Amino acid sequence: MKKIRLKKKFYFRNMILLCVCIISFIISYNIKLYSSNEEFIMNLLNDSNYYKKYEDKNIIKKINNYLYNVNLNEPVTLLENMFNYESTSEYYPEVLETITKHINDPTNDVIDNPIVYIYNSHQLENYDSSNYEPYNITPNVMMASYLLKEKLNNYNIPTIVEEGNINEFIKINNWDYNYSYIASRYFIEEAKRKYPSIKYFIDIHRDSVTKEYSTAIINDMSYAKVLFVVGLDHDNYKGNLDFANNVNNRLINGISKGIIKKSGPNVNGIYNQDISSNALLIEVGGYQNKIDEVYNTIDVLANTLKEVINEN
Repeated sequence: MKKIRLKKKFYFRNMILLCVCIISFIISYNIKLYSSNEEFIMNLLNDSNYYKKYEDKNIIKKINNYLYNVNLNEPVTLLENMFNYESTSEYYPEVLETITKHINDPTNDVIDNPIVYIYNSHQLENYDSSNYEPYNITPNVMMASYLLKEKLNNYNIPTIVEEGNINEFIKINNWDYNYSYIASRYFIEEAKRKYPSIKYFIDIHRDSVTKEYSTAIINDMSYAKVLFVVGLDHDNYKGNLDFANNVNNRLINGISKGIIKKSGPNVNGIYNQDISSNALLIEVGGYQNKIDEVYNTIDVLANTLKEVINEN
């Protein structure tokens, strides 16, 4: 009789946990009252500490965090796989689409004669979203691009970001992700045709290394490290290498991992940098960096780019 009571108690406890789990999932993932990527970008630009409001201060988030840690030996905790998405260190769009998504320009500002064009050949490369996912915020390299755009425009350097959906363009053409640079080149050429004023081309990615290699702590602030990639298999590489060196040498010590040069067989070696002698490919942080670390770096990077551009 005692065993029967214990068994009923066990199932009753699991049923309660299951109900709480389902309710929490519905509230935090289907209703998503709190924000959007676009709204988050604008609020972050207006308040650099805005991200802190999303760190474990909501009761729903606390319930979720509790449920994540329930003993895996109990059947109810199998549902935690519904809550957790694993970040990926490689660029597989079909996986990344479950983690992050295309982000529209949050400002829709009209820039008539831009001189800087920012784009993302791999638009869905994501950052750590563990503190933000219940709020419908999924940080990725497009978010980094919009942050950089706003910073540069505030420095009176007219800048635009490629908002076209490159990943969708790849799908429409039945290409795989290896065609990403071919796809982004289509958008680059269209931007050049529409805006002959463009002088600088910046392709923002994120690195595939773990956080210990992609993060710098400077004066108690955490930064996402940057890495410059320069392709050497084209005629414009010297100008691009000079540009990368100029930016890299001015960055705060510790933020940059330096410049990596690519050439030869079995590598890209071009990365669309043949379009200009002022083309950069910058990896900002890694897949385990949080958006506030990326934001701190973008703030420094924008100021450095301002100095270099204003001297040219």
